Amino acid sequence: MTSTLTKSLLLLPLIAGLAACVPSPEDFETTPVKVQTPKGEVTCQLYRPDRVIWDRAIDFPATKMTVPEADAYCKQEGQRRLKG
Repeated sequence: MTSTLTKSLLLLPLIAGLAACVPSPEDFETTPVKVQTPKGEVTCQLYRPDRVIWDRAIDFPATKMTVPEADAYCKQEGQRRLKG
């Protein structure tokens, strides 16, 4: 019983240290950008160029487009910046 407890106590700092090393999307955020679309302006939260999959809309004309549509504009903008 003591050996299991000792092992657990020794592993706890290691696990906590590793968890602190796992990046979250916030670690890769860039300054939000505004994208003009045919349905209005979309504000996008873009991430590092190699993280385009995370790009998303944080503000958009909700009466004119859906969340998936606004997010698609942001992913498109991320791709455009990646290529350019």
